[in-house]
Amino acid sequence: MPRHRTRRPAPSALVTVAAVLLAGSAAGGAWLVVRSPGDAHATVAAVSSASSPPPEAVASEEPEVDLDAELAGALAPLADGADVSVAVLDTGSGARAVYGDGSYDTASIVKVDILAALLLLAQDEGRELTGTEQTYAEAMIRRSDNASATALLRVIGGEEGLDAANERLGLTSTKAAHAWGLTQTTAADQVRLLQAVSGTDSELSADSRAYLTGLMGGVEADQRWGVSAAGTGAVLKNGWMPRTTTGLWDINSIGSVESGGRTLLVAVVSRGHATKEAGIALVESAAKAAAGVTGAASDPE
Repeated sequence: MPRHRTRRPAPSALVTVAAVLLAGSAAGGAWLVVRSPGDAHATVAAVSSASSPPPEAVASEEPEVDLDAELAGALAPLADGADVSVAVLDTGSGARAVYGDGSYDTASIVKVDILAALLLLAQDEGRELTGTEQTYAEAMIRRSDNASATALLRVIGGEEGLDAANERLGLTSTKAAHAWGLTQTTAADQVRLLQAVSGTDSELSADSRAYLTGLMGGVEADQRWGVSAAGTGAVLKNGWMPRTTTGLWDINSIGSVESGGRTLLVAVVSRGHATKEAGIALVESAAKAAAGVTGAASDPE
């Protein structure tokens, strides 16, 4: 799919440089006039005509790319009126993009959050998960078992316990609900959750992160759709839920993939689909678009 690109503005932090060469009395000397956009006065420095300008006067060779705008452009022909939000992070370069900032039902992607909260609880208590907790955790992530999610939500202290865990995990826009599938979240917050689950700067221990990502890497074959379309080696969790009030579907997918030698964290949340299949198709297209735009930060002009 061709990338829809926007004009790349020069970084706002760079100074605007105007070089004025004046005849000097000292052996071919020159003067470099450097003016910041908001400065009322120019700063003048003497330099030799044979030397390079000072580092602060050299414009960056890598102009910034507005990845949010790139993602919006890539999604425009895909969304076609659907209600979708997408966030992506390249863990190597730090390049990220977000499309949409609304809140969405989590459906079953909240099960990753519930297990992260359980692992935090076990860490605080200085213990391993019990055999029963492990059975519930594996069923909840690999098979998306709903009864297991309900049982573990009780263990962590209900929605209050989940909200408290989310504060520690760095989530800022997620609000737990007693009916856990109706927990409200944003795509950007789900990428923050993925960072806590897979990154080293996390309240979760290395063992906890390995356990959780191991389960996400082993979901059942018929549930490996969604962000897996954006790359290989997917570690993911999906959510799907028909709303009884409208008959329309919530379709969500979060996870990490390898794409073009990069590790990407991708979250797609959406609602209002006439069928589950239509929602999955849109989520997969959106995930591919998100993976594509992260490379724009290092693309040549």
